[in-house]
Amino acid sequence: MKRLVCALLGLTLCMGVLAACGPGDSSGGGSSSGGGSASSSVPDGSSSGGSAVVVCRIIDEDDGSLLLAKQDGGSGDVYRLDASGLPVTLEGESSAADEIESGMLVEVCYDGGVMETFPAQLGSVTSINVRSEGFDDLAELYLDVLEDLWEVDSGLNENITELGVDLSGTRLSAAEQSAVAWAFGEEHGLAPVQGTYEELLEQGYITGEPLEGSDAKFYQWADGCLFSIREKESKVAFSLPTVQEGEDSPLKDYHVSDTVTFDAQKWRSGTGAYFFSDCTSVRGSSGEWSDYQVGGEAIS
Repeated sequence: MKRLVCALLGLTLCMGVLAACGPGDSSGGGSSSGGGSASSSVPDGSSSGGSAVVVCRIIDEDDGSLLLAKQDGGSGDVYRLDASGLPVTLEGESSAADEIESGMLVEVCYDGGVMETFPAQLGSVTSINVRSEGFDDLAELYLDVLEDLWEVDSGLNENITELGVDLSGTRLSAAEQSAVAWAFGEEHGLAPVQGTYEELLEQGYITGEPLEGSDAKFYQWADGCLFSIREKESKVAFSLPTVQEGEDSPLKDYHVSDTVTFDAQKWRSGTGAYFFSDCTSVRGSSGEWSDYQVGGEAIS
């Protein structure tokens, strides 16, 4: 009899945990009812009735596979999650996983366990709630910039076995920087090494050979290439794309709420580098960043 009572209590507790994580429960990461902004009453990463909720930004999405960066998290707070088959809510309404996009903030309800791989994996995820506010796809914009740098003057990064990524000069959080670096490396079959030029030099990735008859050194990364983006004070006006008479501008209804200006480069050696300078993008009121314009290009 005692075993039966314990079993019934255990079953009751399990049902309570599942209910707390259901897509319609605001205490377990579900959306609030109505058309207002969805938010969780459970603090980020805290437990509630045996469950936990973590708030993340979607950095990359590929056929239901999500690369997530914990909101305001550290460099190790990057998660991989298969959203296919999971209950998803969007603005309080049931939704499908294919409605999820890079840049969205999501609340993930899971059992509180984390598998310490990289990217990490959340244990027993039961639901995903997409927040209606907080959309920002700057990480996706910078991932596009890195890909464009990879393609231009491709001989600089041909046959490299090490990939350096430095996003420390951007407004991305530490977790977002790590997630972008990982997505970039994953695209090219390389594990990224994060660090500034000075840090990579100190760690021995970049080496310097003395120049004959001089105290100067020739610096290079023999096995790798360093890709970096650094934001700067905006000094360049963003011009609207040229359109033909009678056509609507693609930014006609684009209400600018922010701008970003940055330089981007890939560096292999003192005589092998490529630069995008004074790049500019504008952010609409919805949080979406426009395609960036390059102010100038240079090669070393």
